Formats: sequence, structure tokens, C-alpha cells
Amino acid sequence: MWDTASNIEKRPLTLPSLPSKSRWGRGFKTAALASLLVILALTSFGTHAIDPLPFKDRAEEVRFQNLTRQLRCLVCQNQDLADSDAALAGDLRKQVFEMMRGGKSDDEIKQYLVARYNDFVLYDPPLKPGTWLLWFAPLAFVLAGAFALVRIVRARARAALAAEQPKPPTQDEDW
Repeated sequence: MWDTASNIEKRPLTLPSLPSKSRWGRGFKTAALASLLVILALTSFGTHAIDPLPFKDRAEEVRFQNLTRQLRCLVCQNQDLADSDAALAGDLRKQVFEMMRGGKSDDEIKQYLVARYNDFVLYDPPLKPGTWLLWFAPLAFVLAGAFALVRIVRARARAALAAEQPKPPTQDEDW
């Protein structure tokens, strides 16, 4: 029952048996490694999506970045030129860069693009009769929603008050 010193000495020393590597374990590791390599390969494509431009100095690069952040991508519509990966945005960035190199001011570049693409190309279009709807439509929708909400709340309050008050007896009712 209990091992005695003599029994322990007679047993050979062996290592416990380790479970053998299963086929599933190797397959899982291979699939995980392959998935990781695919993910790394796909994410590396995004690093070269925007072609670098040869700026003279840091000030020119900052000016270019500020200007392209003020201009809207005509394809994406919710991105500025600086962040867009669309081909047209790349062409517009190159055009803006060439105009900057040509000595044009930021206002001249914006005026050229507005003449060609309308006020839509600007992220902050000017306030003029053609853009009133763009500027004031959100405010009009909020005010209309608030007006509708007030009317609904008042109608429900009146209905609740009317339900609480007893109705006066009519002649058709028997007491």
C-alpha cells in the first residue's frame, strides 16, 4: 500500500509521457501564421497610397497640408483632399502643389478650384444666397423637431387631463 524506501529504490526513473503534437495543433499554428502574414501584407499597401511630394521646406509642407484640409474631395464628399485616397483627390493635390510652386496664393488657388468645381469643393463654403440652405437647413430641422415635440407633449397632456375629469351626465343616462 504505502511505498517503502525499498520499493522506491527499485522503480526505474522515467519522465512522464508528454502528449504528442496533434495534427490540429500544427494546422492551427500554420493557419494563424498565414493569417498574420496576409494581414501584414494588406496593411502595408495603405502606407504608400498617397504619393509624397517634394517640398522645399517644412513651411511649404505645412501650407500645403492646411490648404488641402480646407478643400473637399469631390469623390468621397466627406473627406478633405489631404485624407482622401481617391485618384481624383491625388490629381487635385498635385494640381494644388503645382499652383503653390507657381507662386499662387491660397486664395487664388481656392478661387480657381471654386470656378472649376463650384463652392462644393470648399469645406467651409461662404455664406451667400446660394448656400443659405446648406447653412440654415440643419437649424431649421432642429427647430421643426422641437416645435413638433412641443405640440405632441401638449396634445398628450390635454388628452390625459380630459381622461381624468369625469364626464357630466347626459339625459340619456339613467341614475
